[in-house]
Amino acid sequence: MAYFQWAPYVPVAVRRRRAMKKMEALRKKGVDIQPVEIEGRTIARTFWGKGWCDHLEGFSDFENRLPRGRTYVRNGSVCHLAIDRGKIEAKVSGSELYNVAVQIKTLPAKKWNAVKQRCAGAIGSLLELLEGRLSDHVMDVVTHRKEGLFPLPGEMSFRCSCPDWAVMCKHVAAVLYGVGNRFDHRPELLFELRGVNHDELIQADAEAAVSAATQRGKAKRLASDELADVFGIDLDTGEASQPDGNGAPKPDAGPSRRKKTKKTAKKSAKKTAKKVTKKAAKKSNVAKKAKTATKAKAAKKKSTPAKKSKRKVVTTASQ
Repeated sequence: MAYFQWAPYVPVAVRRRRAMKKMEALRKKGVDIQPVEIEGRTIARTFWGKGWCDHLEGFSDFENRLPRGRTYVRNGSVCHLAIDRGKIEAKVSGSELYNVAVQIKTLPAKKWNAVKQRCAGAIGSLLELLEGRLSDHVMDVVTHRKEGLFPLPGEMSFRCSCPDWAVMCKHVAAVLYGVGNRFDHRPELLFELRGVNHDELIQADAEAAVSAATQRGKAKRLASDELADVFGIDLDTGEASQPDGNGAPKPDAGPSRRKKTKKTAKKSAKKTAKKVTKKAAKKSNVAKKAKTATKAKAAKKKSTPAKKSKRKVVTTASQ
């Protein structure tokens, strides 16, 4: 005698009609019903959706249960799927309407910071990020098996109201595939699920670009200043004001340019003052020497006639 008996098989069409009636009743009560609707057999088509599904299929823990989940999500059994920070809530149509809850740990701050650093300078815009138009380097970073944005098996826990005792039943598997399909249309939900802000990737990218540009400009300015200090000249960096169409000069480049010009002018003034002082001292020395020579000549002229007269007097007396 069997202690447990599976419920009788219910055709898919019948299950869907029952589920739609229950969903409509919930919608009338104000519940925001978000079904997963797949066109054709392809569950995910975009970079983020396919990346999520490929990530799940890469773990041997899930390989036995995922195939049944693909069948369920394709036939429209995931009647409702809502994604929030760290959790997924869904309703899946089976023999009954089952409630599924998936808990996913948020991305640790250390891992998120590492992702931002490795992606800095490689993402063009938010649109490129969400559309998955990324370089191979960024793709490798965000989809890395252990260090990327997708969760590991140990970071997920599942709960379903169905009688299957498996850790991952077919209803949970259908919900996980439904998440991949949802990322096709709203890839920002992946960042919401992991508890991080996708805008920070763009901010980090912009900050890296500004920092690089600032460093280049700073190096150029330092080199110019050093040359000016060595040679005592004001280097022309091409930033001087140019006349506009009316012949009037354009305003200067700003306070930094004016400060640099004043500094150079001050040095030039000091050098000029030194030269003038040297020339004046030289002239003063020449003038002193000329004056001294003139006095010496005058004194010599005065002393010469006196000596002659003295000789005459001495000669007459002797005679």
